[in-house]
Amino acid sequence: MFHKILIANRGEIALRIIRACKEMGIKSVAVHSDVDHDALHVSLADESICIGPAASADSYLNMKAIISAAEIADADAIHPGYGFLSENAEFAEICEQCGITFIGPTADNMRRMGDKISARQTVTAAGVPILPGTNQSIETIEEAQKIANDIGYPIIIKASAGGGGRGMKIVHSPASLANSLATARTEAQAGFGKADVYIEKFCQHPRHVEIQILGDKHGNVIHLGERDCSIQRRHQKLIEEAPCPVLTPELREKMGACAVAAAKAVNYASAGTVEYLLDSDGSFYFMEMNTRIQVEHPVTEMVTGVDIVKEQINSAAGLPLRYKQEDIKITGHAIECRINAEDPEKFTPFPGKITGYHTPGGMGIRIESAMYDQYTVLPNYDSMIGKLIVHAETREQAIQKMACALDEYIIQGIKTTIPFHQKMMANKQFNDGNFDTNFLERVKV
Repeated sequence: MFHKILIANRGEIALRIIRACKEMGIKSVAVHSDVDHDALHVSLADESICIGPAASADSYLNMKAIISAAEIADADAIHPGYGFLSENAEFAEICEQCGITFIGPTADNMRRMGDKISARQTVTAAGVPILPGTNQSIETIEEAQKIANDIGYPIIIKASAGGGGRGMKIVHSPASLANSLATARTEAQAGFGKADVYIEKFCQHPRHVEIQILGDKHGNVIHLGERDCSIQRRHQKLIEEAPCPVLTPELREKMGACAVAAAKAVNYASAGTVEYLLDSDGSFYFMEMNTRIQVEHPVTEMVTGVDIVKEQINSAAGLPLRYKQEDIKITGHAIECRINAEDPEKFTPFPGKITGYHTPGGMGIRIESAMYDQYTVLPNYDSMIGKLIVHAETREQAIQKMACALDEYIIQGIKTTIPFHQKMMANKQFNDGNFDTNFLERVKV
């Protein structure tokens, strides 16, 4: 097992990993930018090292500075958390070259599953269903016209290296195809450094359902059930829950088996997530694989009792999984609300000083946050300042518990998305489980 792990991240995920390290008897090293010196992860880690100025490119994305910090601290492993360098294949290779274990998948895993065209090719060979479309980059309008006519409108153009809605264009008719293709390629080049795009059939009212998987270096792969992440705004998840309100045990088994097959196809040996679009008729289609820990992993931990971060560390150390598929049982229902420092009406960032802070408590309530009273939320980084997770016997009880916890969660001095989540917990359609990824585009909450 590792003797010291450097966490190449900040905020709540850095705290989550530090706590796992403490429970496992592993020393932890925090890195921070010069404006993050008062951050909670800095004070809770066993050691801390400043790696650069405020801009992420000069600190949390600065590979040379992070590797140097690991060498100075004599850390034998680096955990990247999510975001930043967590899916950077070059960084994983540099860690390996420097004799430092990267706690995550291999660089080959990241390249094969991080590129969406390559991922479609890989999972298709593994027997995982995908939406009709192309498994190669579209270069010309003639190619685009042919595939669009073959599969029928509406279609969606996606950047092969994309994410978060960038380089993505929905096309409803031939008249807008040429302009959409050109715009998608331009956005892809600007956002990801490559203009490769592909086309697939547009699924108009899907749910976003993802399967958590765990793999080890001995060829074992299991899944931990699903999460429903359909409540989104601008392709950004806001609320996640487990299990999915509409999934049957049979469908869960089928989607889980496909996720395991996809992971085994690339010899995956870490925590990861296979994401699907679930149509109203029960058909599901591979969307992408996230080769890292997810923001929403706590809801899965709450319903399975599996500590995903510890399992991720164990797998990186070469230990076999402690669980077999038959050991995984889904118990009760969990919901997570992402708490952002944003105007709840406009969803625009609202950094500033927290002048009052009180967290909810009670059985089945979990807070993942690096906030505290008098802390200043910085404008330099992502606006998510915490996650509120609840667990109860039923979905109805979980919604009620979340409503109570949100009422008790006090953050003064800045605006947050707590009021939005309070409205969602009172929304009848959400309570009935009647929603899809377009819910917030249709419904005023």
